[in-house]
Amino acid sequence: MTTVQRLLALILLAHALSISAYAAPYIPSDGSKVVERLPSRSDPKQRELASLRAALNKNPSDLALAASLARRYIELARGDGDPRYLGYAQAALAPWWKQQQPPAEVLVLRATLRQSTHQFDAALADLAAVLRQDPENPQAWLTQATVQSITGDFAAARASCMRLHSRAPALVVQTCLSSVGSVSGAAQASYAELQQALAHAPGAAPEIRIWVVTLLAEMAARLGKDAAAEAYFREALTYDGSDSYLLGAYADFLLDHQRAPEVVTLLKDKTRADALLLRYALALRSTGSPDAARHINVLRSRFEAAMLRADTVHQREQSRFELGLRDDPAAAVRLAKLNWAVQKEPADLRILAEAAAASGDAEATRLVRDWLTSSKIEDRTLQAALAKLKAAA
Repeated sequence: MTTVQRLLALILLAHALSISAYAAPYIPSDGSKVVERLPSRSDPKQRELASLRAALNKNPSDLALAASLARRYIELARGDGDPRYLGYAQAALAPWWKQQQPPAEVLVLRATLRQSTHQFDAALADLAAVLRQDPENPQAWLTQATVQSITGDFAAARASCMRLHSRAPALVVQTCLSSVGSVSGAAQASYAELQQALAHAPGAAPEIRIWVVTLLAEMAARLGKDAAAEAYFREALTYDGSDSYLLGAYADFLLDHQRAPEVVTLLKDKTRADALLLRYALALRSTGSPDAARHINVLRSRFEAAMLRADTVHQREQSRFELGLRDDPAAAVRLAKLNWAVQKEPADLRILAEAAAASGDAEATRLVRDWLTSSKIEDRTLQAALAKLKAAA
């Protein structure tokens, strides 16, 4: 695997983790129900994993093998939305995980996995340690930029992106910069610059193109360029129609445009991930399907189990569930504020604004207005919620 492929495996995961939620074990009502279909052993991915695991079992101290296996698990977590692969990745790195000074490669992987559980400070500490040892490490700079952007430290994120110059392909550098600029007051320019960078990289690998094109689709949607957003989402699906982050983003776009029946078709076989099940249930409810109640109950049990485990990673999705499927604005705004204290992506701002508008919560309203002023974010998908907040004021 090349350096760029390794770098992308990590950065794509950063976006995917926000919708890779799973929850409590499903208990079937009778023994005839299918609980899960296991991957076929003939699947090339599973054969590759089996080969890597066998080699690592023979030599568990082989860092190159362990890191390769961990990266493959991370890629599968991104594509399948199955967080168990993240646990497998950590297990592969077990000999080095608790060392005071792990190798740089382990630190980058550990930072990525820590980010998955919102241990952002710990992730940044790992990345800082890497960059003290190796300031030329592009994986560390790009992963650091992602964490900084997720937590709303845009100036630091831009600085980290800039350190990628001469260390990563031009398209990767621009994608990093455009991702930050698109949510911090430079949306139109960032969009145009990324379009141009993509046009100048016709030979970009599919794993790079899906990242870039998905970002362009989201940027276009926030700018109100609906036709372009649609085209980019559809292009991204041609690269990987099972990518969980992409499916969630496209489902949101369809829901925003009252195209719920298309969401039902898109996600009907992809509801193991809580975040995709959430969107599926929202679409079912919108179409008046009698199946909506059953899926809402499944989601409720999953979120309740997560709370029993003190799992707070998916509060954004749970807030959306409380607001959109349980009609409980008070619960929704409480969760949205807790989530906002941890991460500040556009989807986090949107559910905070929607919950604030529905509940009339003054603190949430203030948080939304303060962020709009400080970040200068441009997002047409916020218009309805902001109009309600303005009317309430």
